[in-house]
Amino acid sequence: MSMPFYVSPEQIIKDKADFARKGIARGRSVVVMEYDGGILFVAENPSRALHKVSEIYDRIGFAAVGKYNEFESLRVAGIRLADMRGFSYDRSDVSARSLANAYATTLGTIFTETQKPYEVEIVVAEVGDDRDDDQMYRLRFDGSVADEKGFVAMGGSSEDLTETLASDWRVGLSLAEALQVSVAGLQSAGGEGHRLAPDQLEVAILDRARPRRKFRRLTVEQLREMLPDAAPDHPDPEATVDVGIPPSGAERDIDPDEGAGKGA
Repeated sequence: MSMPFYVSPEQIIKDKADFARKGIARGRSVVVMEYDGGILFVAENPSRALHKVSEIYDRIGFAAVGKYNEFESLRVAGIRLADMRGFSYDRSDVSARSLANAYATTLGTIFTETQKPYEVEIVVAEVGDDRDDDQMYRLRFDGSVADEKGFVAMGGSSEDLTETLASDWRVGLSLAEALQVSVAGLQSAGGEGHRLAPDQLEVAILDRARPRRKFRRLTVEQLREMLPDAAPDHPDPEATVDVGIPPSGAERDIDPDEGAGKGA
């Protein structure tokens, strides 16, 4: 009788973690950064329909990298949970902390109890009445959660991007300055000659000055005004193939022409 095949739990967890990290590393980076008026989200994403950045609730935003259909399901679940809690209790009872705890539980369960982990990394951010009340939570594929301050970089070049942002970020940046620092970091992490045009960026903010619903997206025209030295716009936005996949299909950002099942 043949011996049953055995793999140690430590090896299984290591293989799952390596698999998830490789998938996330092939995605394009996202920056979440505090500025003097709130929280800024910047993603390299030429698609106008498939978003890496979204509103979750009145004061709460969501950003993600990795496989699109997986983080989209998390985003939708977060919106439903926030709506249910706000309806059942009070809108002020919905917080980034409670959502981060729910996401951590979900991702941890998926990582340990299913064969394939989610290839995602997300940030849940909440803008407060002043900077001291702002919250940013970074959640990884295994359910681990970290309370971040200042800025967060996720995606393929996150380590190099974090080093670049650490040297340029400071407390009290204006929106235009924070945007310029974020875009410069994304370009630097993308390698020599990597330039980003305004129409290749997805940018949104949690604006502390707005009434109740703090989230709003910045238009390409607004980005052009704040990024005077940016690369010229893509000549044909409709010709853009993906949110992050080169023709070889090596990255994980979704190809709008192929559907959500291809990954993001």
